[in-house]
Amino acid sequence: MKQPLPPQLIEALRGFDSPTIANAIEYFGVRDPTAGYANNELRCQTPEIAVPMVGYALTATADGTTPGDTRPSRVDECMERIAAAPNPTVLVIQHVGPDRRRACKVGDMFCTIAQRLGAVGVVTDASARDRAGIRQRTPDFHLFTTGWVVSHGYPAYLEFGTTVSICGMTIAPGDLLHGDASGLVSIPLNIAEELVERAAAVRQEEADYFAFLDSDRFSMDELKRRIVPQQFR
Repeated sequence: MKQPLPPQLIEALRGFDSPTIANAIEYFGVRDPTAGYANNELRCQTPEIAVPMVGYALTATADGTTPGDTRPSRVDECMERIAAAPNPTVLVIQHVGPDRRRACKVGDMFCTIAQRLGAVGVVTDASARDRAGIRQRTPDFHLFTTGWVVSHGYPAYLEFGTTVSICGMTIAPGDLLHGDASGLVSIPLNIAEELVERAAAVRQEEADYFAFLDSDRFSMDELKRRIVPQQFR
């Protein structure tokens, strides 16, 4: 991946919620507004964490639902890759196998180890388990999954460092991810340094908008002027 961004920039990006970041990205016109975020099948399982997840994607594909599977689990290799990856790291796992809805990619032991090695979260289109244990042992570790199951099946990592698709979102190795209770969005690295200023502007524009709604200046004409996107005027 490219040279990691300055730590102070990562910290500044944590100061904004993910919808504000998504709105700020649109200003730069670097991608279609329908791209770059996950659909509603992906759920933030740790909405109580006040600070959003921001980190670089470490991608993998994995199975866990093939009966009689004897392939090496390669979990040890996954751990080595987390330890070697630039911080902060987000492990992103796409399920490849016969039954995604029964697949489990992480539990409390895995999340605890991953955090110890430098990861700040896990994103997967499969499930996790040990909900109470994860919240107890890693209360500030972010988790985005499609649900929960009780068993780990037979976990086997298949590929590392490949582009994956998670709930309608394409994620490449090294992509910068931003996620909170509203969902997950990727930040194009070429605008990351400018994004903080633009996100602050979005926050102020929204504050001004709500102040207008609560004021005696409210009118239908002014509402239309403020709310209709520029491209539709």
